[in-house]
Amino acid sequence: MSKTIINFDVQTYRMSRVPFYLKERLEAMNERVLRSRFEASKLPPWERVVLTWLLLLAFWAVITANTEPSNLVLGSVVTLVIALFMRDLITEDIRRSGNIVEKILYFTLIYLPQYLVIMAFRLLESNVKVAKNVILMDIRPGIVKIKTDLNSDTGVTILANSITLTPGTLTLDVKKKLGETYLYVHWIDVETLDREKAGEKIKGDIEEWLKKVFW
Repeated sequence: MSKTIINFDVQTYRMSRVPFYLKERLEAMNERVLRSRFEASKLPPWERVVLTWLLLLAFWAVITANTEPSNLVLGSVVTLVIALFMRDLITEDIRRSGNIVEKILYFTLIYLPQYLVIMAFRLLESNVKVAKNVILMDIRPGIVKIKTDLNSDTGVTILANSITLTPGTLTLDVKKKLGETYLYVHWIDVETLDREKAGEKIKGDIEEWLKKVFW
């Protein structure tokens, strides 16, 4: 009788482990699918080298303050060698869309000016709101959890820092899990407890801009 009870308990324990095992397997499969999707979103290696090389060459020209041909040739060689080793450090998170010439032109002529304009308006608007809250003593501080569609480290970092630079908000933490990324933000005046509406007010147009560049 005791042996039957022991066998029954063992079988019951094994059966109780099945849902946990299936959950772990599904999470592992989902993580592999998401990782393969992220890998497919990355730039080809040669584009990473070219973009990294151009960035480093521009930096070389600025810090040397010398545009003589000999200096530029030397800088081109040195920065190209460095770019071959640093290609994944700077450009790994850039979204794979269009050709490399389009990326360079769009970023320098459209995306960068867009970001500066967006941040300028965000800073002006936030300063006015914070000043009003302080003068009227109408402050309801709190920590809100908002979701972002960005998954790359660079994109999430720029978004978190942009939110922190905006008066009235401070990014406290970032949590990632199975393709979902959440930001914990201290908000000086919590206008809504709805996560989607809070995310729209805090992120504004910054996230939409970042999604054009980073995956």
